[in-house]
Amino acid sequence: MTEKFLIEKTKIPGVLILTPKVHTDDRGFFLESYNKKEFEEIGIDAEFVQDNHSKSTQGVVRGLHFQKQFPQGKLIRATQGEVLDVIVDIRKGSPTYKEWISVLITEENKIQVWVPRGLAHGFSVLSETAEFCYKVDEFYRPEDEGGIRWNDPELGIDWKVPSPELSDRDRGLPLLSDIEDRLPLFKPDSL
Repeated sequence: MTEKFLIEKTKIPGVLILTPKVHTDDRGFFLESYNKKEFEEIGIDAEFVQDNHSKSTQGVVRGLHFQKQFPQGKLIRATQGEVLDVIVDIRKGSPTYKEWISVLITEENKIQVWVPRGLAHGFSVLSETAEFCYKVDEFYRPEDEGGIRWNDPELGIDWKVPSPELSDRDRGLPLLSDIEDRLPLFKPDSL
């Protein structure tokens, strides 16, 4: 397949960890973070329509978020600092329904994560600050946003932060069991 990325499949169908080939010398480094042809070869045939960039301080937890009617596929990376990226499979009928994974993404390891449509996503900031960048394949629509409470006991996610700092919106998100009847269905052919 591709020579520009090391590709690792995860236990959640469709979620990929991509480690780019990094060229370094005494001046610094160079890497390709996205190449349409290379991504199509590994099964990511997304047409990205929006790039997002956030900066957060240590202890911040953002998420768990998803879009209901217009789900977004996301290509995620940290350009500064360290984040613990968390992905939850909320696709009813998926073999990993209600399971989650976490991936440590840092400016040093340069890992990227492909999060396909229909999954809930969030992250926590482990370094003093972190800048988090992601491409999405569907426009953000605030009225379409859904979410799950970060500390849902059914999921039991370890965010690796002792006292999370949350937005009012994230603090008030429902439990997974409260919205289970409104979650997307798993479509194996969409992977």
